[in-house]
Amino acid sequence: MSTLAGAAPGSGRRWAQPESWHLRTKLVLATMALLTAICCIVGIVSYAVMNVFLTSQLDTQLAQAAHRAVEFSNRSAQGSPTERQDPLDAPGQGAGVLNARIANGVVSSAGLLALDGTRAALNSTDAGRLAALPHNSQPSDVSLSTGDYRLVSVQESDGDVILTGLPLAAKESTLASLVWTIVLVSLAALGLTGIAGTVIIRRTMRPLETLSAVATKVARLPLDAGEVALAVRVPANASNPHTEVGNVGHALNQMLENVANALQARQKSETKVRQFVADASHELRTPLTAIRGYTELLKMTENFSAGGQQSLSRVESQSRRMGALVEDLLLLARLDEGHALKLEDVDLSQLVIETVTDAKVTGPAHRWQLELPDEPVTVRADAGQLRQVLMNLLSNARKHTDPGTTVVTSVQRSGNGGVVLSVTDNGPGIDPAFQEQIFSRFARADAARSGTDGTTGLGLAIVEAIVEAHGGTIEVNSRPGRTEFAIRLPAAQA
Repeated sequence: MSTLAGAAPGSGRRWAQPESWHLRTKLVLATMALLTAICCIVGIVSYAVMNVFLTSQLDTQLAQAAHRAVEFSNRSAQGSPTERQDPLDAPGQGAGVLNARIANGVVSSAGLLALDGTRAALNSTDAGRLAALPHNSQPSDVSLSTGDYRLVSVQESDGDVILTGLPLAAKESTLASLVWTIVLVSLAALGLTGIAGTVIIRRTMRPLETLSAVATKVARLPLDAGEVALAVRVPANASNPHTEVGNVGHALNQMLENVANALQARQKSETKVRQFVADASHELRTPLTAIRGYTELLKMTENFSAGGQQSLSRVESQSRRMGALVEDLLLLARLDEGHALKLEDVDLSQLVIETVTDAKVTGPAHRWQLELPDEPVTVRADAGQLRQVLMNLLSNARKHTDPGTTVVTSVQRSGNGGVVLSVTDNGPGIDPAFQEQIFSRFARADAARSGTDGTTGLGLAIVEAIVEAHGGTIEVNSRPGRTEFAIRLPAAQA
């Protein structure tokens, strides 16, 4: 049957683990096992009842045949006591009847009536077996060379014993026919029940499969961030609260409705926060620009002491740092809102050469190396944002590693036609506990890697947002002595 044989390809080991079986398989097997037990019980009871009935019927016929044989023997003894006739000659005896006379423990005459009414004598072995039987009035079964017989013995007044027997072949044939009938009917009933049960159970379990499909579909949705439209629901035919399975579907729909409301509330909250960050960053640009302008004006027009010059320079550097933070926040806000990218054909090899050259100027204490293919690598991307990605990665490698560290920037084509851009350094590595949150916003772990430059914790968050906006992925692999940031960009569309 399809349910039993179609669990799953290559799932031979699962049959040794009943806890891993499908529910429909367990239900079909339980139904078949119960029906098999019922058939066995019915068969055993039927066989026992039929055996008792046939034995009782045979004993009645045997008692009548024995009575005829004894009566005939007694009548013949009245005429000539010394010349008793054979009980087998008694009138009314049917075919297959066996009669024997035993006098002083010796069989004096023995025979049986064949089906054609002729008389057949018993051999000496059968005669000896009859003589050895206990002589009482209780019927007993005995196997002779001519077949199995049920015998009863009657002792006459002169001490002779008359044995009368009837063949058991008819009884055994009837019981054998009953057994075969029970077996065939039971097998047919099991087969029909298995097929019908499989169809019924499959149809009954179909709502559960619908629930599983809905739950699986929801589990694959990206619910962790961004706008999510949770429109998946259990259909009405599987969410009737008046049935057991439908009650589960109804509860699942209520849960999905609650999750959808929570996601909408989260989205509204995130939208408000992003709008606030964007508005605040935009509003901060004007006063920060004014602070930097007046600071530069004071440095050019006013005479300050050495301490005043140092303080003014400090104000200028901090305003520039705050301006960079504001620009980063504005960029993240634009990326979160999904602003369209200015896509164009970008020579990635040339962009890497230019960016690494700039990094050499800002970090002369590091060793900067390039690994580029002989042929130019062109990608479809926003050149400005891709440059910022590379600048942030190179800046991180410079800030968080000691002077003398080697930083290798490589470009290579991937097997699916895409491009892999990686930045690798041989610094002390990143703490494994921090790697899980390294792309989170405002995540900083300066204590994990050496360096003195302060960071805002937005650089890698910007990198990840830009890469994902281009349809790519970024991953980090770090251990002491080697840290690699690998960016995989999709193949350029023609």
